[in-house]
Amino acid sequence: MASTAASEAMQEKRVAGEYTAANVQVLEALDGVRTRPGMYIGSTGSRGLHHLVYEILDNAVDEAQAGYANKINVILHDDNSVSVTDNGRGIPTDIHPQTKKSCVETVLTLMHAGGKFGGSKSGYSVSGGLHGVGLSVVNALSEALEVTVWRDGKEYRQNYSRGKAITTLTSRILSDESSSRQGTCIRFWPDKHIFTTTIDFDFNMISGRIRELAFLNPELTITLTKEGQDSQVQHNEYCYAGGLVEYVKWLNTDKKPLHDPIAFRREMDGITLDVSLQWCSDSYSDTVLGYANSIRTIDGGTHIDGLKASLTRTINNLAKKSKAIKDKDISLSGEHVREGMTCIISVKVPNPEFEGQTKTRLGNPEVRRIVEQSVQENLTEYLELHPDVLDLILSKSLNALKAALAAKRARELVRTKSVLKSSSLPGKLADCASTNPEESEIFIVEGDSAGGSAKQGRDRKFQAILPLRGKILNIERKDEAALYKSEEIQNLIVALGLGVKGEDFNKEALRYHKIVILTDADVDGAHIRTLLLTFFFRYQKALFDEGCIYVGVPPLYKVERGKQVHYCYDDADLKELVNTFPTNASYHIQRFKGLGEMMPAQLWETTMDPERRLLKQLKVEDAAEANVVFSSLMGTRVDVRKQLIQNAASMVNLEHLDI
Repeated sequence: MASTAASEAMQEKRVAGEYTAANVQVLEALDGVRTRPGMYIGSTGSRGLHHLVYEILDNAVDEAQAGYANKINVILHDDNSVSVTDNGRGIPTDIHPQTKKSCVETVLTLMHAGGKFGGSKSGYSVSGGLHGVGLSVVNALSEALEVTVWRDGKEYRQNYSRGKAITTLTSRILSDESSSRQGTCIRFWPDKHIFTTTIDFDFNMISGRIRELAFLNPELTITLTKEGQDSQVQHNEYCYAGGLVEYVKWLNTDKKPLHDPIAFRREMDGITLDVSLQWCSDSYSDTVLGYANSIRTIDGGTHIDGLKASLTRTINNLAKKSKAIKDKDISLSGEHVREGMTCIISVKVPNPEFEGQTKTRLGNPEVRRIVEQSVQENLTEYLELHPDVLDLILSKSLNALKAALAAKRARELVRTKSVLKSSSLPGKLADCASTNPEESEIFIVEGDSAGGSAKQGRDRKFQAILPLRGKILNIERKDEAALYKSEEIQNLIVALGLGVKGEDFNKEALRYHKIVILTDADVDGAHIRTLLLTFFFRYQKALFDEGCIYVGVPPLYKVERGKQVHYCYDDADLKELVNTFPTNASYHIQRFKGLGEMMPAQLWETTMDPERRLLKQLKVEDAAEANVVFSSLMGTRVDVRKQLIQNAASMVNLEHLDI
């Protein structure tokens, strides 16, 4: 009965919300997408490849946000194509009055053609797609694209190639059983001549984006399937009726929450606001994720600014009202208030102002006013009704304030040390001659022996070396006071020019734009690398966004055959090399146990020479997933880490264990 009622409600919405060619406006023709694809999808590498999927997926989600769809199916086919199917209204198929072509062909072949421009006169009141270029860009960058539309009791089909229609729009009448079917299916094959990487869609990366969308749209069910052999088929279904509350709980799975998630929803002036937040006792950093019309705004915007300002003001007002802070001159800063907090804010705005097609920042000034007012009213009401929760939050914030005061002298030392004077730099740092950060790079190595080899083998003009003494502090488990008391951490901050935690990232103050982590290929090396990555992620995550963090890959083996010397980076590399030798060949294999074993010339030749080395650039594609991983691996919850190890045990190759 519930299912029947839901279907009837959706049918009524479909009737009320007519979506025809009259709703679609055309601004200009398709031009130049294939010439400069990076302008539209960010890059022609893996990120741009996956952006194609997100463009189509966002269109399907817009139908759900408008109330006309509740199911989306995404399939990663084994022929490297992707199909996205929704049960929305279906793209209109009637003839467009301006273009004199079918509406399907209009939105697929013309730039700035879509149903999302005209506010109340358009096909959508709220949407993530705004520019009318998403579908046409995917079409232009695909060697083939198939569109199928179900509406008005018919099935419509048309094929395209590289932005142009290669067949006419055909139709057939649906059988009586499926005559009520409505929706759209887009299947596309990315163009191999456009993308610089192998066409290979990452199930986990797309899964992360789908999980976000399912959390943000509680009424929506999304399935993701990756085709393969019977044993290799991957299939997940995402549906979170709890919405943002479930999202916050998922992010805090490995932490110790102080209270149940606080959540509220507000609608004002056509703008809908959803917020959920929770503080945890064992976390010393904050996680604030913002969304506008289900699009992740990684560079923030007015909704994030309004949230932070209102949160700080509200907690301070309540602290003084409850006499938790008796000194009128003392107030909690935003950093103290947000320590240990996980917050999701989602706004749905009829006319959002995004920056660029990739939509990384929201600019609407009216959103800030609404967010500030809503957060203050709802949070004040909740905490006044739950004084025990208020006491826990204030205790956490005041402890953060005390830790900050305890670390003040160390912070001032970091802030005032001039990175331009050699006397202020760490003694173990072997700096480079260049003062241009863009061409300078620093290698962070473990121990003095590796540091000695690296210092002798480097190019002193642009390569600096910083040896670490043992394992650095795990900052996931420490507060700010402990952070600034650590000599190794201070050396890192000063040597790199990172500034103070919590301050806005200034790339110009960075002394090296390429930071290379270079550790031994053993368990200790992996642990040190993980500790460093935790430090960079929690202290200054913008380093990943700017593409400054790299991992150096030293060779595992040296193979000598006569006067010839070969270096192999893994077992597969070694096996491939040995197979090229004659069966009776004589050769010697040396396995490097550490960088300190390598001669300076060898280290330069294999690991430091820009012409021959292998570097892996690290970027954070999914901040929420990365946050959970760091909390699980480096947090205080041993039971969660033990479960993680047990679950992953079957994936480990026992021969590769370093025992």
